[in-house]
Amino acid sequence: MERIKGFSKLSRSEKIDQISRSLHLNPDFKKTLASYRHPEEQELFDDFSENTITNFYMPFGVAPNFLINNRMYMVPMVIEESSVVAAASRSAAFWADNGGFTTTIHNTIKTGHIWFRWQGDYQLLKSKQESAEKILRDSVAHISQSMEKRSGGIVKMEFLPQQEIPEVYQLLVQFKTADSMGANFINSCLEAMKEPLCNFFISNEMKNPEIIMAILSNHTPECLVTCSVECKTEQLQPFAGNLSATEFAEKFNLAVDIARCNPHRAVTHNKGIYNGVDAVILATGNDFRAVEAAGHAFASLDGQYRSLSHCNITSDGIFQFKLTIPLAIGTVGGLTNLHPMAKEAMKIMQQPNSQELMAIAAAAGLANNFSAVASLVTTGIQKGHMKLHLSNILNSLNATEEEKKLANEYFANNTVSVNAVKKLLNRT
Repeated sequence: MERIKGFSKLSRSEKIDQISRSLHLNPDFKKTLASYRHPEEQELFDDFSENTITNFYMPFGVAPNFLINNRMYMVPMVIEESSVVAAASRSAAFWADNGGFTTTIHNTIKTGHIWFRWQGDYQLLKSKQESAEKILRDSVAHISQSMEKRSGGIVKMEFLPQQEIPEVYQLLVQFKTADSMGANFINSCLEAMKEPLCNFFISNEMKNPEIIMAILSNHTPECLVTCSVECKTEQLQPFAGNLSATEFAEKFNLAVDIARCNPHRAVTHNKGIYNGVDAVILATGNDFRAVEAAGHAFASLDGQYRSLSHCNITSDGIFQFKLTIPLAIGTVGGLTNLHPMAKEAMKIMQQPNSQELMAIAAAAGLANNFSAVASLVTTGIQKGHMKLHLSNILNSLNATEEEKKLANEYFANNTVSVNAVKKLLNRT
């Protein structure tokens, strides 16, 4: 295939023609793309991204019965993995009967940096920090004024050396962004500070810095939420399978300890948490890539990648399970206010503010983590997952309604696999 020049300048139909010609695709390609375009709001979707030729549909599900901080929620979840919404729903219903999810918002501070090269004495730079902060705050007052009215804005500034790279420094700036995720606000402030920062150095007869870049950080270890559940050990029996409730609790606790100590297990353990978190983040039009990156960095703060959730069984038999994660998300701005389904997701959750959304997303993560670990230490993960995956297998085999009915009845008591389904339907 030859290199394509000027692709972004082509119309949508010209882009599709170019792709079809270059890859020798059959006419069904154009027909499929056309079938997934929205009949009324496609212009809006086209503006969300570059080179848009159609839409990619994802299932929008709802997990009911989330009791969070004594308030009942229905939680919208956008995810393609068949077992996630079911696992969240089962876990939510159980914990609703056993006290529900309790959350604590530790802080909502986000950070950004102006990185610069400078040949000078760090102690001199440190001594000028207070006067620099006043000038830089004033330089972005026209940007931060609206955010400050919503109890947000710049919290703190600090000059820091980058120890591993000589003559490279950062101006660390901390922000609060109210109910917005705040990426555009933070980046706008940082960009606007670059020239005033250089002027400050000149006015103080200091060597002029070379600005390298100004950008927010998605590492948000101070924008934290903790979500926890607890109950008497004997109340866990519905999840214990063939084990006693006490045996289940101890085995569950050990499984979480393994994820705490072993990075191989921790990665999959945390992926199960983000099955729930990401599904809520996607449903609300927030940035799931930033959320995950922050979470994985947080899981590695002590130098080893570890599980994000913790388990404990007290001496008097109380089972405790909790999750602490960074969640820099918003309920205003961006796609949250533009995407039609993101707006409906917010309605389903009764229009939460950003801290309430942090609580909901964390609860979804803990719910999925609880269900996943419970399955692992009892029946194994595949039994429930593959039963829910059965419909996908049947659709991929173009099964008829009669065949689907037959398969659902047969696999109610038999192990699901692609080969087993093929054999039942004589597709081998």
